[in-house]
Amino acid sequence: MPQAGNSAVGRVDVHGRTLRQVLDAHAAWLAHEPHGVQAVLNSVSLSELKLDGINLARAEIASSILIETDLRGAVLGSSRWSTVDLRKATLSEADLTGATLAQAQADLAWLSLVNLAEATLNGCTFRRASFADARLQDASFTGCDLTGADLHGAGLHHSRWFDCNLSESNLEGALLYHATMDLCRLVDVSAPRANFSNAHIQTCDFRSSELAGAKFTDANLSRSCFSRASMASCDFHRARLNNAEFFSADLRGARFGEANLYTADLRGANLLGARELTQQQLSQARTNEDTTLPNGSKGPYIRGSGTERPMMR
Repeated sequence: MPQAGNSAVGRVDVHGRTLRQVLDAHAAWLAHEPHGVQAVLNSVSLSELKLDGINLARAEIASSILIETDLRGAVLGSSRWSTVDLRKATLSEADLTGATLAQAQADLAWLSLVNLAEATLNGCTFRRASFADARLQDASFTGCDLTGADLHGAGLHHSRWFDCNLSESNLEGALLYHATMDLCRLVDVSAPRANFSNAHIQTCDFRSSELAGAKFTDANLSRSCFSRASMASCDFHRARLNNAEFFSADLRGARFGEANLYTADLRGANLLGARELTQQQLSQARTNEDTTLPNGSKGPYIRGSGTERPMMR
């Protein structure tokens, strides 16, 4: 694949200019030089080009094709992308701080260690893309599809998600504290040891997800669904779980100190060894004969039975 500085890039036509001329003029524009011109890449094909390390900060890219383009380490802060095809592109370690992406298609793209802090993404697809160890703090995602994406170790704190699909994604060890998620689908997600502390996760679907050891301290999970999820040893200290659904969930050894369980659905849930539960909490939750209570007894929970206390070994 041709590199950004070689003759191949000099031959790529961008509406009567070579890509090299566009990049040089853009560099001058960023430096506030009088002959500088902002890069506007409209309806161009840059597929399979090697453009690693280029500076397209504050550039405008629209209706363009960058399939399998190498943009690793590129400087793309505050750039604007609209209806672009980035499938299988490489953007690892690229800086997209404050960028705006609308209707971008980036399935199978490689974005490990990318910086998308404070970026705005609307209607984008990142199916099976890799965001391993990426920086996504304060980013905003609306109507995006990240089905099967790899986000393990990613920094997602203070990020905002609305009507997004992250089903089958890998969020192992991801940091989502103070994140906000509304109407999102996270079915069959793998997120052991993820940190959701202080997150607002409302009306979201986590069915059949692997969340063992995840932290939900001070989180608001009201009206979200965790049916059949594996949540052993999770920390729900001071969490708001009202109207949340934990039908047939594995909650063995989880901590519930000061959590709000009002009308939480614990029917069929396994609470064996769960800690810090009180009579009031379990009385306000919904249990049934299929619920396993903290001491190993079967439900439903009866106030005063002492079954809220785990068995002492």
